[in-house]
Amino acid sequence: MGNPVKLLLDTCTLIWLTSESSRLSKAASRAIDDAASILHFSDASTWEICLKWQNGKLGLPTPPRSWIPDQLARWQIEAVPLEAEDFFRTTELASHHPDPFDRLLVAQAIFRGLTIVTPDPAIAAYPAARLW
Repeated sequence: MGNPVKLLLDTCTLIWLTSESSRLSKAASRAIDDAASILHFSDASTWEICLKWQNGKLGLPTPPRSWIPDQLARWQIEAVPLEAEDFFRTTELASHHPDPFDRLLVAQAIFRGLTIVTPDPAIAAYPAARLW
């Protein structure tokens, strides 16, 4: 039996998983559904969802305070806390991607050995494993 695959869900990936699963690629769906996969979700994405919800750019059935923990529990997703090291590592990354949330995900994925599940092609320019 091989090692479990540790997946870091991008913000859009979690949202699509919970509401529009047809938007996920077949490879992403298979990996997420695989019993050997361990799913992770960054606190950076939690913050991004909160900001978009507050600004009216993201509709959720309940406020993020309840929606996010409910989804993490439902899908058995582990939260990945933000640490100072994650912020320091973003300054050491090449400038392929201007979005600070995505740069944090890349830094966390590299540092923790996670595969980012994202459709974002700009993330492929980094030395982080990416699945889509």
